[in-house]
Amino acid sequence: MTETATIANALGSELSLEELWMPFTANRAFKRAPRLLASASGMYYTSVDGRRVLDGTAGLWCVNAGHCRDPIVRAVQEAAATLDFAPGFQMGHPYSFALAERVTAMLPGDLDHVFFANSGSEAVDSALKIALAYYQSRGETQRVRFVGRLRGYHGVGFGGISVGGIEPNRRAYMAQLLPQIDHLPHTHDIARNAFTRGEPVHGAELADDLERIVRERAADTIAAVIVEPMAGSTGVLIPPKGYLKRLRELCDKHGILLIFDEVITGFGRLGTPFAADYFDVVPDLMTVAKGLTNAAVPMGAVFVRHGIYDTVVNAAPAGIELFHGYTYSGHPLAAAAGLATLELYETEGLFERAASLAPYWENALHSLRGLPHIIDIRNLGLVGGIELEPRPGAPGARGFEVFVDCFNRGVLARVTGDIIALSPPLIIEKSQIDELIGTIGTAIKAVA
Repeated sequence: MTETATIANALGSELSLEELWMPFTANRAFKRAPRLLASASGMYYTSVDGRRVLDGTAGLWCVNAGHCRDPIVRAVQEAAATLDFAPGFQMGHPYSFALAERVTAMLPGDLDHVFFANSGSEAVDSALKIALAYYQSRGETQRVRFVGRLRGYHGVGFGGISVGGIEPNRRAYMAQLLPQIDHLPHTHDIARNAFTRGEPVHGAELADDLERIVRERAADTIAAVIVEPMAGSTGVLIPPKGYLKRLRELCDKHGILLIFDEVITGFGRLGTPFAADYFDVVPDLMTVAKGLTNAAVPMGAVFVRHGIYDTVVNAAPAGIELFHGYTYSGHPLAAAAGLATLELYETEGLFERAASLAPYWENALHSLRGLPHIIDIRNLGLVGGIELEPRPGAPGARGFEVFVDCFNRGVLARVTGDIIALSPPLIIEKSQIDELIGTIGTAIKAVA
């Protein structure tokens, strides 16, 4: 049997669903009524039963340039035929160095070094280790505490769950999370900010809670604060005006590193290369993944300010400076995908395109105001959140039913609890925005 035939059979009608333990999925319910995608191109998936499905979520916030783009496909194919793997420990290969040079040229401020990982989760854990290494190199070995934020999502490593603020994730592993962690309050305030277009007016003062943590813990025990500039996975929480700048000021005041988790916001999602550009705030470390390779091959990264890299490397004795890394760090196929992706972003002007579409996107989203059970709509760049009133005694049920109804009508949305989160590929057309929002509106009315 040929390899092609084997793949075709695996996608056929006799496919067994039992053996796979699916991530972040209600496995029993899914396997009773599966939703399977067989192929993708541009803005659309095709389901196994042959239906076209408009992608309203860029996969999982990651396919920013659209699906199966020829330049990326060719780059991965050529890399696979040229260099399938090369070790990154005490060895190297041109693909990873080329990608590092290319991507750091895009960064704001003095972020000019990159450490490659394989996912956003790994990037976050890497950033936390780099922060500790930095203070150890400076002789400030007491700086070991991290500050995250409630409702923040930083992946599924033990470090990321510890600094994260998604309660179900934390409860599941509470017994073994990192011990010296504090959390800032989240910024979600429907009472004052409902139906805001763009950045909310109220809430910048919530950054001042860092002063409370400093008083309780002492500034010289805190290594870093980590936040998503725009919290995505928890349901699209837009930062209040001035909030991130205030957080930067407080970190500078107390000598604390500021880490931006830009796994979602990086690579054009807000109409700029990074959220750091959009909000004009430069962090000390930045984590990315998803859009780095257009999700064609898994890859994550940590961007590092020059002084941090220089301190860690120059303070170390001869030999390895940072005892950390992954077998697949800077994998040739991932790096090739990254190079092709960044070239595509530039040649097609996709970041600028997202910025130009943002007003149309905003108006389309807010046209849903007044539909049954919608209690908030929020947006920034090409991101949208539609919050539904929870059904009494069944939180999350209404949102999930809208998600399933949308899929049955030919639209892929994402739902977290009772919040519909949208983040389409940056190649979306205005007519497709109309189709996406129209279908969601129909589904909300049908489920209500």
